[in-house]
Amino acid sequence: MRHLLIALALLASPVAAAPIVLRPAQVFDGTAMHPGWQVIVDGEKIVAVGPGLTVPTGAAVRDLPGATLMPGMIEGHSHLLLHPYNETPWDTQVLNEPLALRTVRATVAALATLRAGFTTVRDLGTEGAGYADVGLKRAIEQGIVPGPRMIVATRALVATGAYGPRGFEPGVEVPLGAEAVDGPALVTAVRRQIGNGADIVKLYADYRWGPGEPSRPTFTQAEMTAAVEAAHSAGRQVTAHASTPEGMRRAILAGVDAIEHGSDGTAAEFKLMRERGVALCPTLAAGDAIARYRGWNGSDPAPDAVLSDRKSFALARAAGVKMCMGGDVGVYAHGDNAREMVLMSAAGMPNTDVLHAATAGNAASFGLADRGRIAPGLLADLVAVAGDPARDIKAVKDVVLVMKGGVIVE
Repeated sequence: MRHLLIALALLASPVAAAPIVLRPAQVFDGTAMHPGWQVIVDGEKIVAVGPGLTVPTGAAVRDLPGATLMPGMIEGHSHLLLHPYNETPWDTQVLNEPLALRTVRATVAALATLRAGFTTVRDLGTEGAGYADVGLKRAIEQGIVPGPRMIVATRALVATGAYGPRGFEPGVEVPLGAEAVDGPALVTAVRRQIGNGADIVKLYADYRWGPGEPSRPTFTQAEMTAAVEAAHSAGRQVTAHASTPEGMRRAILAGVDAIEHGSDGTAAEFKLMRERGVALCPTLAAGDAIARYRGWNGSDPAPDAVLSDRKSFALARAAGVKMCMGGDVGVYAHGDNAREMVLMSAAGMPNTDVLHAATAGNAASFGLADRGRIAPGLLADLVAVAGDPARDIKAVKDVVLVMKGGVIVE
């Protein structure tokens, strides 16, 4: 009996996984490329990085010939509760798709994202799916479903009358893609969303007030400033959907941490962003995808909206704005997150800067000190891609290994 009890105790005891030695052709550490480096992982952390490392006794060795090992990439603007608009229009997703259907589909999107090498996502609004992002995040954390680490914004906040779906009998209440609120109640809504699980607060600084109209500012300066103060007091970052110069200006002066889109921004707004340390998520891929859904084949001349995105991106880079890598994925297919990186490179951003934006840059902008770089003590969130993305950025689409928290993703 004593021997049986000992055997059972040994079976019940956790068995430490052997260290893993990763030997690629080169390592991009989040800032620079290092040929001949290796990385040793023990448990969920990176424990050693560099050339000529001694292999620990009992370690498993994983050779990655010809591959580049990078930090797990960070998607800066995702909507896991959406799927491509050429499959189902946004209005139909918000109004007609059951919450359970949207949530189950999101689990598939989460796995596709992880397998594409994106081990963290900043998910910026459920678009009518309530707090389903909080539940999805918890399911991933508890190991119920596989997926990336999530930073969630829950419902997002819009000014009354300034969001959709639209086109119904005036006065008829229909489900909206975000929470509509104004004035002092905006601060209450910020706190409510944080209490319900929001890691970040998203505000819509501008939007289209009516069908066919251009975007215009929504919240007043005072409203936005109060909302940002409430979120920051709770230790949460704030990002703003903003494409117009005035919407951007109000958001920047309110103290937001990042601007999403910035499509019509001028040199003045980008200068102000740089001075105040506000990051830009340009979402080039969303505009590109929508233009293609409308019939553009990708050749020149590009549609005006695509040209506007490219122009604002160039202005932001010239101003020295911190650049986030985030494509508004969900407008296009999850798992194709690297599409934004390819477009950033095509728009003139050096490939190593694009790689930095998707790793160490996003980690720094989002306050994620435990990831985004390859260094001892950080999370072993890693991705290996075939070839050299510093020479050809499209290499990031050819993923040969993904590791999250020291565990290889199958």
